[in-house]
Amino acid sequence: MTKRIALATSAEHAELHPNDLPLVEALRTAGLDPAAEVWTDPSVDWSAYDGVLLRSVWDYHLRYDEFTEWLARLDKAGVPLLNDSGLVRWNGDKRYLLELRERGVAIVPSQIAAGACLREVVSGLDGQEIVVKPTVGATALHTVRGVAGSDEFDQVLTELPELVYLVQPFQPEIVADGEWSLIFVDGEFTHAVIKRAAAGDFRVQDDFGGTVTPTEPTSVVLDGALAALEAAGRTPAYARVDGVVVNGRFLLMELELIEPELFFPQHPETAEKLAAAVAGRL
Repeated sequence: MTKRIALATSAEHAELHPNDLPLVEALRTAGLDPAAEVWTDPSVDWSAYDGVLLRSVWDYHLRYDEFTEWLARLDKAGVPLLNDSGLVRWNGDKRYLLELRERGVAIVPSQIAAGACLREVVSGLDGQEIVVKPTVGATALHTVRGVAGSDEFDQVLTELPELVYLVQPFQPEIVADGEWSLIFVDGEFTHAVIKRAAAGDFRVQDDFGGTVTPTEPTSVVLDGALAALEAAGRTPAYARVDGVVVNGRFLLMELELIEPELFFPQHPETAEKLAAAVAGRL
């Protein structure tokens, strides 16, 4: 019997993103029956599926408690999730970066702060250009950049909602050289791209005019990304490792294990590899 797999989407992106369409065909070729389902839709019977593959659940960070409850319901129903729910819970909060640092991974220097502590952390970086972003977040929402201690940045901080934040020194290499994204399927490297911000911006997402260029990683970049992935402790079905090269070292920015863009149009073979990996895990 053909196994059914739900490709989890969100209410605002109920239909699969065009970039994911090659994956649909690849899943069918691999002998699976894929269907897009909105993760917040109460009418969906998830137990009718043999597995769930996270794709455009791009509002999970806005409804994080609801999202983790949904993960628990899938677990209770015995429906396999890809990536697995334990990895997804761990990866949903950027505090995992500090865990990876303890495991020897080179990361962009990071501190965690919330409430009044945010002001205290920022004051300790007086005069430095920094970036502040929520530990649970996506698409650069509530992500701000400025000079610590400046009146302008102090005003920006007062306008941020009460959340837990990651505080990092701004890496000018992001603007000068771009941000690396390396894609892995079942722990094996498939392809890489360089993401560059639009002129005058530092955010590389296409929502803000960022661009993507396929490229081959250097050994420094590939080895650094592999080290970050291996430090997670489990091999995910899919992963995107984002980072920047600073002074000849690859510094991890994020390990994306939930709903990353996997750049199938830039490397169609990856859709086939992921489909085979999914079929093998169900």
